[in-house]
Amino acid sequence: MSQPESAPTPRPLRGRRVTLGVSGSISAYKSVEAARRLEDAGAIVDVALTPSAARFIPPLTYRSLVQGEVAADLWDPSAPAEQHVAMGRRADAMLVAPASATTIAKLAQGIGDNPVTLTALATDAPLVVAPAMDSVMYGQPSVQANLELLKARGAFIAGPAIGRLASGGSGLGRLIEPIELAAAVRSAIGRTVGELRGRHIIVTAGGTREPIDPVRFVGNHSSGKMGIAVAEASRDQGAAVTLVTTQPPPQGLYGIVVRPVGTALEMQEAIRNAARGADALVMAAAVADYRPAEAAESKLKKQDAEAAGMTIELVENPDVIASIDAPHLLKVGFAAETDDLIANAQAKIEKKGLAFIVANDVSQSDAGFQVDTNRVVLLDESGEPERLPLLHKYDVGVAILERLKSHHGWPASSE
Repeated sequence: MSQPESAPTPRPLRGRRVTLGVSGSISAYKSVEAARRLEDAGAIVDVALTPSAARFIPPLTYRSLVQGEVAADLWDPSAPAEQHVAMGRRADAMLVAPASATTIAKLAQGIGDNPVTLTALATDAPLVVAPAMDSVMYGQPSVQANLELLKARGAFIAGPAIGRLASGGSGLGRLIEPIELAAAVRSAIGRTVGELRGRHIIVTAGGTREPIDPVRFVGNHSSGKMGIAVAEASRDQGAAVTLVTTQPPPQGLYGIVVRPVGTALEMQEAIRNAARGADALVMAAAVADYRPAEAAESKLKKQDAEAAGMTIELVENPDVIASIDAPHLLKVGFAAETDDLIANAQAKIEKKGLAFIVANDVSQSDAGFQVDTNRVVLLDESGEPERLPLLHKYDVGVAILERLKSHHGWPASSE
């Protein structure tokens, strides 16, 4: 019996080397998960620990987890000579997480007295600093001044979040989650060396919800996964990304501007507001063709509807992507079909003014709605289809961006 086809796992950090600097904080346990996520994304991770960090998490934990080196003791005779210099020079990015108040001060003032701060001094790679401390400590003018100094020098400050703190209270100072830490690294690399730096891409995601009453709505099965994947791929290549979505945004969207909407009309307005100066619109959302002519102000009762023989009058929604017209804006549409895939998709290109369209057969169980993979056809006005194999939706997003870059006059960078 043949095995079902599977798609390779995306590796957005393939070929990258990331140095993870860990300072002394109870939240250091999150750095272990962050290292795993970075490695899962394809990076080789080196780890540098302050002496305090090594008391929270033993160096052996990291040595068992990462492919790279672990530097924990400047005086370890078994460590390579000038290990911090080598780790700094080969890094594509450095993430300091957690970054304590002490470590932030040392980074800002150029003090190199432990493996983390020395490695930071030895690198020209983008630096991501993720603060973690009590909210009162975080609010101190000295800490804020040091963070502002780091930002002025080009560092990316990731977090902190609001939540439960080690002191038992709750407030601003909690280390962001490992998925966000990994996303911050991807964003920093993209914004530093990505091919789409200087570009602004609008991406839509999810299915619109057209209210019948405060409880019920007319909707569809779109999960938003395709649009979110395109947004992440765009962010990873350095673009400024606006995600207009009907779905609650998942974790991992660091660096992406999220605009929540519900209905087709709300989505249309959000896109128009974002379109000024944008370079591309990737319309991955599933927009309802029709909406109730009038939404009830209170919940419709079943017995009342049965007695009256309820009928819902529908009116046509605007064709959102066709209605968006901005100078130099390239529009990429999606066609979710169950039959006559190519013919139906081709008809939409000229009608909607599209650069090209992404067509997929949603009747397949491993493509389309609710799944992480997709099998699509890229089609432009030439009529020559480019059929892609089964791919993870992130890699479909990469393919869409490659077509924009290669077929529509985008240079490697507009900066």
